[in-house]
Amino acid sequence: MPPLLFPDYADAIRGLDLAAVSSPHALPERFLLAREGRFSVHYIPFEYVNTNARIVVVGIAPGFAQWKNAMAQAQRSMAAGATQSEVLRAARLAGAFSGAIRPNFVALLDAIGVQRWLGIASCASLFDADAQLVQISAILRHPVFVDGRNYSGTPGMAKLPFLREQVLRYFAHEAAQLPDALYIPMGGSVAEGLDWLAREGLIRRDRILHGLPHPSGANAERVAYFLGRKERAFLSSRTNARQIDAARSALLAQMAGLSEA
Repeated sequence: MPPLLFPDYADAIRGLDLAAVSSPHALPERFLLAREGRFSVHYIPFEYVNTNARIVVVGIAPGFAQWKNAMAQAQRSMAAGATQSEVLRAARLAGAFSGAIRPNFVALLDAIGVQRWLGIASCASLFDADAQLVQISAILRHPVFVDGRNYSGTPGMAKLPFLREQVLRYFAHEAAQLPDALYIPMGGSVAEGLDWLAREGLIRRDRILHGLPHPSGANAERVAYFLGRKERAFLSSRTNARQIDAARSALLAQMAGLSEA
């Protein structure tokens, strides 16, 4: 287990003037964790791990906006006298899957039967009464910037020793605490990273749910087709129906097998 970093940064977070941090270029040097070439990694208080989680939603990395939201939440929690554990939990959950992305995500999970595997009525309750069943995570725990811009997954993290080391230092230890959870990659680059971890023997391949369309609004047509809300004949040329059909069938079979087990 890597040591908890928050105690080293608590005072700096408390005294941080967020209004003065207008871009990644303005991030205080105090929060720099590592730098190599065009890449820089900066501390965010995302060390909370829900060890009861059965679902791990894996994004690529917190972006600059999420860094500011998490720091603001940590400041509010500390000012209110919260314990260290409460501060870290609140910071990690700040803004998680808010807005239009959440109903799409819930519908996709329910469509393949994740709610039945969990024994709940709908995955909507993962963001409410059944929040103890989910861990909102990122394969790169701390924000990574490339020339001062959010890392988007290119070049692939598995190809870069600097980023592989970040994955192993933080996410791999988190995954070790959740060996029986299902891992849901949010995007192709995350899926590649999880596959690399599976090849390294650090997570179970049969626990990675490949093929769900990203639930963002920009992916609305793929989501609609996956969910049966749009017919194949009306799809644009940008949407590969055959690929989505194959992914849906594989996911349904995978969840059916897990439920039987």
